[in-house]
Amino acid sequence: MPKMKSHTGMGKRVKVTGRGKLVVQQAGLRHNLEKKSSHRTRGLTGTVEVSKVDARRINKLLGR
Repeated sequence: MPKMKSHTGMGKRVKVTGRGKLVVQQAGLRHNLEKKSSHRTRGLTGTVEVSKVDARRINKLLGR
């Protein structure tokens, strides 16, 4: 059975850690920043681990 192609768009958005966990940029920091408080925007910086529910779907898209 031929191997399925991985989803290149998902590969650009997700990083796989050494232990195999999926890490993504935190959502909500792309627009409407004037409305959001500085405290809130600082809290949205950095990366977060993908939830277990989404991890299964993303792993499938990555061909893992």
